[in-house]
Amino acid sequence: MKKYLITGGAGFIGTNFAEKLLQRNDQVILLDNLSRRGTDTNKDYLINKFGQNVEFVKADITKDIAKLDELVTKVDVVYHLAGQVAVTTSVVDPRSDFEANALGTFNVLEAVRLSQNKPITVFASTNKVYGGMETIEIEEGDRRYGYKHLPKGIPESQLLDFHSPYGCSKGAADQYVRDYSRIYGLRTVVMRQSCIYGTRQFGIEDQGWIAWFTIASVLGRPITIYGNGKQVRDALFVDDLFNAWDTVTQKIDITAGKIYNVGGGSNFSLSLLELVEILEKNLGKKIEFKTGDWRPGDQPVYISDIQKIVSETGWSPKISVEMGVEKLSSWVIENKEMINKVLNF
Repeated sequence: MKKYLITGGAGFIGTNFAEKLLQRNDQVILLDNLSRRGTDTNKDYLINKFGQNVEFVKADITKDIAKLDELVTKVDVVYHLAGQVAVTTSVVDPRSDFEANALGTFNVLEAVRLSQNKPITVFASTNKVYGGMETIEIEEGDRRYGYKHLPKGIPESQLLDFHSPYGCSKGAADQYVRDYSRIYGLRTVVMRQSCIYGTRQFGIEDQGWIAWFTIASVLGRPITIYGNGKQVRDALFVDDLFNAWDTVTQKIDITAGKIYNVGGGSNFSLSLLELVEILEKNLGKKIEFKTGDWRPGDQPVYISDIQKIVSETGWSPKISVEMGVEKLSSWVIENKEMINKVLNF
């Protein structure tokens, strides 16, 4: 039995991770500042379900350094998920984005470095560190974009090219996490995540597009597709993501100091238009949407080449896009009243 600290522990991913760890009787401390919509609801859900087995601490990793230092000394593993998550928000308020992502991650790393126990630290990075990848040839099909010469997707060897304040802040954090392993010998792992989706995700237009399209479709809210809808992402259901994080933790002798692309890979990818088609099939109705201009930093296609993590750890995604969207749709349908309340519809 291990003890985990999850920063951003009341967020969508943190809540799912905490639930799975608690179900197998690991100990979990959740740290969250509860600034994001839905985090109060997620926190209450975990406390009501697991009671005293889960410890919740309201704190901010950009400010409450003493508290962060104290919590790190109590655990075997830090899952660092806290941060600002939307490109559009970073454009509007780059300072807050920098503080949440770059400074917050630096504070976590310093807490680990200065601790006696030196817990394993796994960091949620992003494919946005690769930027627009304008030099990579793209093909346009009827319903989606695709890579002309990269059938498996983008490998970790792709040059970094931070684009947008969000890309810069997460990219800086990504490199700090890697370098703290190299310079200080910390057992860190960087997970460059693609599109993650699943239950307990209160997606909004600016972040969490699969969840947002699903929620909007079920609740009859207006949907806007920015660009032509052929943008493609590889999609990974949150249960598969947890298994990836758990695997790199269990195999830390292999994974320490490494960077991994983590997503659905080429087999589990879809475009915005294809998601609409899946939802129409699941819900048995026509889904209307309007279109808008492309958003800054939006990649026409991003698919993770996940061969490195698959070959080095044995992990691979299991939940298909169709199966995952069906699971998410069922959760939204079952929780319409709660979702309406959280998102203020």
